[in-house]
Amino acid sequence: MEGHFIHILFFIAFILLLSHCTALDTLPANQAFKDGNTLVSEGEMFELGFFSPGKSKNRYLGIWYKKISYGTVVWVANRETPVTDRIGMLKLSKHGELVILGGHRKNLVWSSNSAVSVWSNNSAVGQLLDNGNLVIWNKNEKSTNLNLIWQSFDYPGDTILPGMKLGKDLVTGLQWFMTSWKSHDDPSIGVYSNVHDTNGYPQTFSLQGDVLLARLGPWNGLGFSGFPIEKENRIYTTKFVMNKKEIYHTYELKGVVVQRIVITWDGKTLFLHWIERIKDWIVYANAGVDSCNRFSLCGPYGMCSINKQPPCSCMPGFEPRNPEEWNASDWVSGCKRKKPLNCENKKGERDGFWKIERVKVPDTRRSWYNVSMTLGECEMACKSNCSCTGYTSIDIRNGGSGCLMWLDELLDTREYDVNQDIYIRMAATELDGLVNPQFDLSKKKRTLTAVLLTSSAVTLLFAVAYACRKIKKQSHMKKQGKWNVHDEKDHLDDLQFFSLHEVARATTNFSVSNRIGEGGFGPVYKGLLDDGKEIAVKRLSETSQQGLDEFKNEVIYETRSWMLNWPQRFKIIHGIARGILYLHQDSRLQIIHRDIKAGNILLDGDMNPKISDFGLARKFVGQDTIAKTKKVVGTYGYISPEYAVHGRFSIKSDVFSFGVLVLEITSGKKNREFSHGDHNDNLLGHAWRLYKQGRSIELMSGSLHASCVISEVLRSIQVALLCVQHHAEDRPTMLSVVLMLVSEGALPEPKQPAFFSEESYHQLSSLPSVDECTITVLYAR
Repeated sequence: MEGHFIHILFFIAFILLLSHCTALDTLPANQAFKDGNTLVSEGEMFELGFFSPGKSKNRYLGIWYKKISYGTVVWVANRETPVTDRIGMLKLSKHGELVILGGHRKNLVWSSNSAVSVWSNNSAVGQLLDNGNLVIWNKNEKSTNLNLIWQSFDYPGDTILPGMKLGKDLVTGLQWFMTSWKSHDDPSIGVYSNVHDTNGYPQTFSLQGDVLLARLGPWNGLGFSGFPIEKENRIYTTKFVMNKKEIYHTYELKGVVVQRIVITWDGKTLFLHWIERIKDWIVYANAGVDSCNRFSLCGPYGMCSINKQPPCSCMPGFEPRNPEEWNASDWVSGCKRKKPLNCENKKGERDGFWKIERVKVPDTRRSWYNVSMTLGECEMACKSNCSCTGYTSIDIRNGGSGCLMWLDELLDTREYDVNQDIYIRMAATELDGLVNPQFDLSKKKRTLTAVLLTSSAVTLLFAVAYACRKIKKQSHMKKQGKWNVHDEKDHLDDLQFFSLHEVARATTNFSVSNRIGEGGFGPVYKGLLDDGKEIAVKRLSETSQQGLDEFKNEVIYETRSWMLNWPQRFKIIHGIARGILYLHQDSRLQIIHRDIKAGNILLDGDMNPKISDFGLARKFVGQDTIAKTKKVVGTYGYISPEYAVHGRFSIKSDVFSFGVLVLEITSGKKNREFSHGDHNDNLLGHAWRLYKQGRSIELMSGSLHASCVISEVLRSIQVALLCVQHHAEDRPTMLSVVLMLVSEGALPEPKQPAFFSEESYHQLSSLPSVDECTITVLYAR
């Protein structure tokens, strides 16, 4: 009987022990986890508990290897707030918040800040996974459903394990990066870090505080530029992910290999590989093993090579910026161009490109990229942007794809044994002396491509000052009765004149039935001449606030516009786009014009457009700057909705005005004066209607049929519709506009434009005050 009782006790103890063993990897809610307790992952690879590093007596909650290399710590929770005694406690709340308590378990030492709302039948549970990840689940007690609340993998320390991410969550803003320990005995955050930078095209930096030490180049489809690519890698696979939600890279192990990446307290980034035979870690790779790894050792436009002594040299077409420093092996000032860029010189010769083979590509923080463009399209886009200093393929596989363009000095470039090339911009005259330049100066093969405005701000200001001086002089001459009618007549010599009798007869004596619209000068009538030619007649109203001179100027402007063929109009569109981009991005004082319209675009004798009238312009800092004003100024028909209604303006306000202008140039009609017999839409609405019906080409002016390039016309219309979308955030930047105009790739689908119909403008103008912003100077054109 006694033996039977002993067997029962033993069986109960075994069941209890078995139950306890199966729960070793989990932490239930509201259960005390004291210093001395541990969690062990299911496969016993990792263990969690309190520990003291090195010679320190402080206590930290950490995760370390258990099955191999026992005690090698891979993650620490309370790095900055240690527990000073051995009576600390870990506790998980029902709502999923993990906390460490110290000071006789009364003081909060650390928290995961992960509490969430849970249903009454739900509860949080913690679990240590066999990959070293501590996770908190929201568990439904009536089912097996588990929803992730928090995980330690989102908060790396000095170690990256397989499956951890290095990058950024673009939705939450959470960044995944590595930071060193302060010392071997102190896991608090040290001075070294590895950060995945998402400015420009993503890349990884090694930092000492704020000082940039080294750079792991961007992902090129096979690996990271500047890091050995192992074609027969049987140990791990690397993955790079870039989408609208997140940008990161991670790696996974193959087979039973054990590996970790560590940033040591003295700044080394090591790939450590466990060797079971010797029971120790070996350095599989070191991210910084040569002098060329130092960031920008050779300065701007310098090339570093470990096979040369000294390692630094200038790129072809460049020379040391400071020869004395350079000869003394101080290369930080880098190199300068032997001959300046022209973009396009007086002889019509464009800058070209020189191919440098097998390189680690330069720093990509000041870069632009498009993953769908071809290398040829990339060259065209770079050539059309005078700020572009070089380009390459994003993905080097299968001959290369995607476009990566640099918009600043080229930094941290080095020779590297990898199949990636870069094309650097050079003046055409410099390329003449080099062999096999990657450009074509053949006049027969030149095509019209968009290039950024090459005029400097000084030239622009001189042009504006000259125009103002001329207007002032003319005004002064009028007052003194010295106005020379011949000055005006010279502009009108080529025009055909009609008598008032002919015009009245053509418009049925300015009949209301012939009236097709009204602008700032007055009503507009449709007319039919005796020879069957249709005409539009503007009648200057007595109540118009614009005078006879403005009326004559507009007649001249519109007549010259009627004489423009499609190549000339397309050139004007490109020129305006380049000019606005210059104001937004490349000018020393970044400027929002706020009054882009037909009347503020001047054409020189060669039909090159110049943007004028900066009376309403505002300077700004940064692409995302949005300003607000109570005094809305601008031109009726070109002004954006967020500015008109709420007084908010930004670079996207100019983009909207540009879109209106492109539709006017393409159609030969004014937005405010447009009318159609089938609907009441304005020009924007009409263009949108035709686009949705697949009939955009019908928007084109009839005078362009003989000279048009249909693909260019359709592309211009679609770009314009993208620019006039209702919401500012949907509109492209002017840099994107310039690139879309010159590329041949697919364009985004536009959304419905703002001010779809004429009624919307009338409703706008009738609003006495909206959002405390009164429209006081919104005038017609």
